[in-house]
Amino acid sequence: MSGAELAHRLPQQDRSRATRARLLDAAVDCLARLGWTGSTVAVVAERAGVTRGALQHHFPTREDLFTAAIEHVAAERMAFVRARLDELPEHGPARTEAVVSMIVRMYTDQYFRAALHLWVAAATEEPLRERVVALENRVGREAHRVAVASLGVDEYAAGVRETVQATLDMARGLGLANLLTDDSDRRTRIVARWSAILDAALAEQPG
Repeated sequence: MSGAELAHRLPQQDRSRATRARLLDAAVDCLARLGWTGSTVAVVAERAGVTRGALQHHFPTREDLFTAAIEHVAAERMAFVRARLDELPEHGPARTEAVVSMIVRMYTDQYFRAALHLWVAAATEEPLRERVVALENRVGREAHRVAVASLGVDEYAAGVRETVQATLDMARGLGLANLLTDDSDRRTRIVARWSAILDAALAEQPG
């Protein structure tokens, strides 16, 4: 490839990546605000500032678009958490509460609201269900790995895997409770209490 061809191709690649990123962000935003029914391909294209044809160049089907969007944002969230592990307190109750708070925030933001709309749609749309189940399995495994790494525990020790999963399930439940009303005051108290319970449970583990 000549220098001129390379110089022409790189901006094209950059523009393509930028367009894809705008589409993914717009898809999550639309899904969180408008739900599955209101988040048509045309609406997402307009929100992203691209043509419908450009959208379908990147994502041939609606299911391609929204499952990719949820997976993209989930990966960003996990990377964000991993990048900040060194900023957490080193150990003890303070670290445990910081980790629990961080996990709960992942389930109370716009991403979770968008993902929930996708889950609800998948419950009644068979073609979408298989893809969302596979997606949720991948995201769930990564969330579990991030939680284990953040807490600094041995997930193979007796009861640790279940305890960490209970923390993720609790965070998901708090996210559901926050959908209709601001549940932040009660959530703060629950996070503090669960963190104390979790810290005590993990402290019983060897090592």
